[in-house]
Amino acid sequence: MKPTLLVLAAGMGSRYGGLKQMDGVGPNGEIIMDYSITDAIRAGFGKVVFVIRRSFEQEFKAKINAEHFGNKIAVEYVFQELDNLPQGFTVPEGREKPWGTNHAILMAKDAIHEPFAVINADDFYGADAFKVIGDSLRSLEGGKGKYCMVGYRLENTLSENGTVSRGVCQTSNDGYLIGMTERTSIGRTANGIEYKDDDGSMYPLPADATVSMNLFGFTPDYFVESEKLFVDFLKAHGSEMKSEYYIPFAVNTFLNSGYATMRVLQTSAQWFGVTYKEDRPMVVERLKRLHEEGVY
Repeated sequence: MKPTLLVLAAGMGSRYGGLKQMDGVGPNGEIIMDYSITDAIRAGFGKVVFVIRRSFEQEFKAKINAEHFGNKIAVEYVFQELDNLPQGFTVPEGREKPWGTNHAILMAKDAIHEPFAVINADDFYGADAFKVIGDSLRSLEGGKGKYCMVGYRLENTLSENGTVSRGVCQTSNDGYLIGMTERTSIGRTANGIEYKDDDGSMYPLPADATVSMNLFGFTPDYFVESEKLFVDFLKAHGSEMKSEYYIPFAVNTFLNSGYATMRVLQTSAQWFGVTYKEDRPMVVERLKRLHEEGVY
């Protein structure tokens, strides 16, 4: 059994100002997704499913297709649209904001029937991260409620050009996730690494804190349970303009109810991405170095 890779790319059009501006940061014009799919192929993934929007379907497919990856992996597309909701629910008038990352996952429920990993389209996760989660997913075939994620050291995920938001993980002594807390405005200060709370106060975070970068591993039951939870979410927040159904919310709910466990996998990989436009030269330089070292 080969696991599947689910790539959350529905937000790319808005972030890049149109797909024509998908940024070629590699030495030969590669985009960050090219590296993720290459690493997934090497790690034994058999299929990649892209969550996109219909508004940029043709542009995306022209750039990303099976031939683009040497026909080494099967490619499918699913679509995240505002009105793709469970029966009985409608989009509130005036809402334009997407329903969030866990809604994006639900779009793939008919395309994925095996253990799968989830990634953001525009984050670089590193080859070792795909290897460790691929190995873990292969051991989960046929299981339910036994999930996994790749954890990163906080200090390896910061930007030198501004603050970031991260899901800070609480883990047990035996390496399982207890819960995730979203912290915003995390950055380096004169006192070390700190985050700003809602009241404006600053609080320290350890450099070696484990954080989530949205690299999760699930079995197909996750679709069923997430859809049930999405119904509850919409009953409570469906009339709001900006509420979003995030992956950490669903994961925390399943952990707290006792339905699921989530093993936190360690990796030697270092995450990076273009959070701010000033981050781009660093990303270009790192990828250039990886090519020179023969990794790609």
